[in-house]
Amino acid sequence: MPADVFDQVIDRTLAELPARFAALLENVEVIVEEADPDEPDIYGLYEGIPLTERYEGATDLQPPDRVWVFRRPLTEDFGHDPALLAKEIRVTLLHELAHFFGIDEQRLDELGWA
Repeated sequence: MPADVFDQVIDRTLAELPARFAALLENVEVIVEEADPDEPDIYGLYEGIPLTERYEGATDLQPPDRVWVFRRPLTEDFGHDPALLAKEIRVTLLHELAHFFGIDEQRLDELGWA
């Protein structure tokens, strides 16, 4: 899948988020990179403080939370089927955004998003 198509899936997924959730992503960066240097086979990664762990009155001076989606492992595992690859990019992005909203791995597994 060409890089621009990969990015279009990311953009479309973000655009389709319900407005009440999208509004909360004001200080969240979504970054597409080739692979994680420490764990080259993972599809995505969330780094930050989940909303459920923030205290009321927290300042906006903290750095942005970050969500990474890694192109190479997704493309290697699902690139044989463009529709499946697009689905897995979407699932990966939503999975990592769910961590921002405070949903842990166990709950994501229960929901079928692990």
